[in-house]
Amino acid sequence: MEFLGLGDNKVRRTSGALWFKIAILLVLCSVEGALSDSNYLIGLGSYDITGPAADVNMMGYANTEQIASGVHFRLRARTFIVAEPQGNRVAFVNLDACMASQLVKLKVVERLKARYGDLYTEKNVAISGIHTHAGPGGYLQYVVYIVTSLGFVRQSFDVLVDGIEKSIIQAHENLRPGSIFVNKGEILDAGVNRSPSAYLNNPASERSKYKYDVDKEMTLLKFVDDQWGPVGSFNWFATHGTSMSRTNSLISGDNKGAAARFMEDWFEETGSRSAYSGEVAADGIPRRVSNLFNDRHDNHHELLELAASFQSPPGKLATRTLSVARRVRGALRQADKPGFVSAFCQSNCGDVSPNVLGAFCTDTGLPCEFNHSTCGGKNELCYGRGPGYPDEFESTRIIGERQLRKAVDLFNKASEQLKGKVDYRHAYIDFSQLEVTLTKQGGGSKVVKTCPAAMGFGFAAGTTDGPGAFDFTQGDDKGNAFWRLVRNVLKTPGKEQVDCQNPKPILLDTGEMKEPYDWAPSILPIQIIRIGQLVILSVPGEFTTMAGRRLRDAVKTVLTSGSNGANVHVVIAGLTNTYSQYITTFEEYQVQRYEGASTLYGPHTLSAYIQEFKKLATALTSGKPVAPGPQPPDLLDKQISLLTPVVMDATPRGVSFGDCSSDVPQNSTFKRGHDMVTVTFWSACPRNDLMTEGTFALVEILHGKDTWVPAYDDDDFCLRFKWSRPSKLSTRSQATIEWRIPESATPGVYRFRHFGASKSLVGSIRHFTGSSSAFVVA
Repeated sequence: MEFLGLGDNKVRRTSGALWFKIAILLVLCSVEGALSDSNYLIGLGSYDITGPAADVNMMGYANTEQIASGVHFRLRARTFIVAEPQGNRVAFVNLDACMASQLVKLKVVERLKARYGDLYTEKNVAISGIHTHAGPGGYLQYVVYIVTSLGFVRQSFDVLVDGIEKSIIQAHENLRPGSIFVNKGEILDAGVNRSPSAYLNNPASERSKYKYDVDKEMTLLKFVDDQWGPVGSFNWFATHGTSMSRTNSLISGDNKGAAARFMEDWFEETGSRSAYSGEVAADGIPRRVSNLFNDRHDNHHELLELAASFQSPPGKLATRTLSVARRVRGALRQADKPGFVSAFCQSNCGDVSPNVLGAFCTDTGLPCEFNHSTCGGKNELCYGRGPGYPDEFESTRIIGERQLRKAVDLFNKASEQLKGKVDYRHAYIDFSQLEVTLTKQGGGSKVVKTCPAAMGFGFAAGTTDGPGAFDFTQGDDKGNAFWRLVRNVLKTPGKEQVDCQNPKPILLDTGEMKEPYDWAPSILPIQIIRIGQLVILSVPGEFTTMAGRRLRDAVKTVLTSGSNGANVHVVIAGLTNTYSQYITTFEEYQVQRYEGASTLYGPHTLSAYIQEFKKLATALTSGKPVAPGPQPPDLLDKQISLLTPVVMDATPRGVSFGDCSSDVPQNSTFKRGHDMVTVTFWSACPRNDLMTEGTFALVEILHGKDTWVPAYDDDDFCLRFKWSRPSKLSTRSQATIEWRIPESATPGVYRFRHFGASKSLVGSIRHFTGSSSAFVVA
């Protein structure tokens, strides 16, 4: 707004006149605030959900050899709550996890009901996963999703339930008057279609409506607190969380988790102090907090002398709170102001890969065969390449940064304010035998049915993001005799099921497998959330590009048929509330690539979703309730776990936990943007304590002569915490910390810290810490 010419020479009058004008200015500012029409209460929250960083199979690739052994960066649950001051409210939780879990949501809602009554229920709470394939598994309740994790992993489950609950509590306690703005824009280089032959089976007339064979649009919400200004952003964009490969063993949020970390750091370090310039460091990663402590030492010899005075001490006992207290981002938060929360949510990513260079054969370097993604007839040799190929960490950074840059641009330019009601509809649907009415060409209709869940032969072939094993191939609509014999040992599908799933050759008849308990879900939640002109479709699976387009269009047609007009933004929130694998179009299903083979409920699965979501949308626009539907099972008491517990930890004689086993060389100097520093400590199993809201690894910078300030921790992209033991049954283990020094690091004296917890034979847990010798960064 204009400032009434207070800078002109004419204002140099008596102090009384000056104060009078200032009073008028304050009144006008308050009027401007009133005119901003902050018709919602908004609150955001975030909490650590990093699971066990050792021994647990990672969820996503179903690779039994992909066992967690460290942390790339931490995982978080990020929540927004929007409420009408005297009316409805909704809560949306975005997880740095492969997908949501039905059992997790059931238990979160139980806790919320115990705390808040009916304020938050399964109807108005949505829990969505970003689809990283680098998080610990074992937290879903159905057998087929926990086979590779050796059953249920209680630690993975508990940290998710606890973290989600705490992020919602935090958002609830942060509820204040505020405004929400929406913006959209395209990202052209963060996703490609990994099953183009299936996409091409969609009608040419339909494909001609779209410029690309994947959705390129990002939709972003900007949350602005009336007092504090911007406090967060959530966006939806479709690309798989598979920049990190099937051989990675470090816990990571992949490209979307990285983008969220980058944007939160960008705002805390740049956006909150400037006019949201959108500037990002040259290396794509925002500056770190260490730049706030810039003690200038021009004499390199002086720095070396300082570093030499700090040699690695023996490891020592510590409290768990020390790890939390030394955490970098904890120090950034103001006690009386909510921290900025940014979430990069998943959408209809079913056939969208972040490996944008394409799929190539590892033996010849040539492109893979088009229809089946094979190399010489074998799928195991066909891999997609990310933009940082062959470095998967670099690919993760680049795809994350591309989403970050667009999000920052949309955030800065967001001007369309959300206005209108907050509302929601939710229903449980049994997808195993759902009648679906289809319109015939030329008029009339027919009734078809969905099927009990089943997975086809093409499922076992995997994708170009993570190929399967043996002799399976994508696009297999026949199967083979040998694997049918293997299948029949588990369950032979009946004729009705075979006919229903046709042309899918059934490899696993999971919907009809009930021992020791259900192998796959039958009852699924569907949900619509409305905030003004924004509508979120919570879907419990991975819709392909065209499937998502059809669902959005069908719902938008219902929503805009009344008095609401065309100004409705419809987004799909994928992998939300539970997980039921893929949803393709009828035409894509016929091809039986991986996505079609993983469409559980048969060829009419998408039509069933469209039918049921149209019912929700109709109820939403008419203000009518919907039937809740059948309650899904709670299988917690039936879960089986075969993961062995930690028995005890030990070190060699004369060695303490936290001692350096491989220190930095004496008188070391490392270059920013070029060098990597590595230190190894004697450690203990990270499963003893997940260090929730703390850190296993820390880089500290020397401030003055004797004060060490946290600079980077295991939630930083440039720092990697790696844990190893010499053999599976060994009680000894080591932790290696790798720091790839960013160009933006402050020159100075640094050292590493390691935090851990050891377990004795009698089961007691003792926390410890250790420090490396100091070194110079120039």
